[in-house]
Formats: sequence, C-alpha cells, structure tokens
Amino acid sequence: MTSAEGLLLVDKPPGVTSHDVVDSVRRTLATKKVGHAGTLDPMATGLLLIGVGRATRLLRFLGDLLKTYEGTLKLGVETDTLDADGEVIRESTVDVTTERVAEAMHSLVGESLQRPPAFSAVKVGGRKLYEAARAGDPLEAEPREIRVDAFDLLSFDPPDVTFRVICSGGTYVRVLAADVGASVSAGAHLTALRRTAIGPYRLEEAVTPEAVGEPLPIESAVGHLPRLDLEPDEAEAASHGRPLGPADIEGPYGVFGPDGRLIGVYEDDGPRARPQVILAG
Repeated sequence: MTSAEGLLLVDKPPGVTSHDVVDSVRRTLATKKVGHAGTLDPMATGLLLIGVGRATRLLRFLGDLLKTYEGTLKLGVETDTLDADGEVIRESTVDVTTERVAEAMHSLVGESLQRPPAFSAVKVGGRKLYEAARAGDPLEAEPREIRVDAFDLLSFDPPDVTFRVICSGGTYVRVLAADVGASVSAGAHLTALRRTAIGPYRLEEAVTPEAVGEPLPIESAVGHLPRLDLEPDEAEAASHGRPLGPADIEGPYGVFGPDGRLIGVYEDDGPRARPQVILAG
C-alpha cells in the first residue's frame, strides 16, 4: 500500500462513471482509501476532485462549492433521461430566436427548487431512482434547493445551444436543459457537458486518470476554507479534538499548528469552536 495522501484533480473522460475513476486511482496508487467529491454522469467529462488517504475525510467540505460547466443542449428532441444516453420520447419543431433562448436561460438564474430526474442515483425508500425507472416503476424524489449564479448563451446554431452555467453543488444541468426546452415550447435534452471548475479548482490543472501521480498536499483539500493558525497550547488541544475558543469565522475553517501542518477543520458553535474533522492525533 502507498502512503500517498492528498487531493487529485482528475479530468474524467466520457463513458465512465465517477466510481470507475476512483477504482482506477485505487489501482494506480495501490491504496483503497480513495473517494470523490461531486459525481459526474457517465456522458459528462471534466473536473473531478479525488481525495486520497486522510483527505477523503475532507471531501464533504468540497461538496457545496460552486460548479462551472460548459455544455450543449439540443432543442426539439426530448429523451427519458434528459440527456443523449436516453431514448427519444418526443420531437418538436424548433422555431425560436436567439433572444428567446437567452431569456429562457436567464429566467433560471437564482434560487429555486429542482426535482432530481427519474434516471439518477438519488434514493427514495432505499431504492435508486434509475433502478426503479428501468424496472418500469418510476419513483419521485422531493425537490431540492439549488442556486444558479449564471446561465449564459455562448452560441446558437439551431437546434444546438452551447452554454456556460455556474451553479450550486447538487444541481442537475440536464434538468436545466430540459427547463430551457420547455420554456421555449420546443423540448430539449443535454448532448454534451464538461465541468471546468469547482470553486477555486480548475480543469486546466487536472490530469487524466491514467496519468495520476503524487497527490497535492492534504492542505490543498481545505485551500478554499478560511485558515486559522494556532498557538502551541491550542494546537495540542485541537490535535486531541478538544473545543477551542471561537474564531469569529463563518462556516468551517482549517486549523493549523505552529509547524504549518493541518490539524483538522473546526466550526464556531456559540461560545466554542468544535471540531468537524481531526487529522492529527
């Protein structure tokens, strides 16, 4: 087993699942402790954050970061999965202007409730939605709060719409594509999607699953969080998971010892700061 640990930025290829990429990294680095933050559908490509070793315990702090995607949707054709992997269920005439498409996209910017699609890995009653849908017994998940910060039209070559979207974690872009189609009364499905950024992490820094090497330092997994450097006595207490005085920082923050090592992640809770994850002991 390798002693490597830290964060990997991987460029997921099309046609494989995020779990397939995790398995590939496990084999390459000869370690079992590997996980990912933020699933990509098999047809989607782009940035996948992979945690190795103790960094897997920090992946939950990456899930809420804004995601940036570039993609293409096709107007006039609807599929059961809302993307190109599904079966065509309806076709319509496309007679819409560029301005109308841009307006439909802009109308989706902001906070809203989005229902996960029938073909997704979300579980209802312990059963995955896509398994139920394939068995002819579709289930419906509760809507979830999402936020779209930007939804920009890059080009329109009817019936194909190329776009860029910045949205919260957990947002289904194929549902947004279908919403655009419904708004312009033509229907639509997602034909291509590439994730280009997750918070401060950029696709340009990613490597293919076959080219992964030594992970970035474990501190990279909290590089987007505020940082608090502790005094020696505080660092000793934190290394044992003891509460600290509040740092007056909103949300989770990384705590570091005098030697610069990452001890863990804390979050203020009233008059105390309580550990969320402790890496040092």
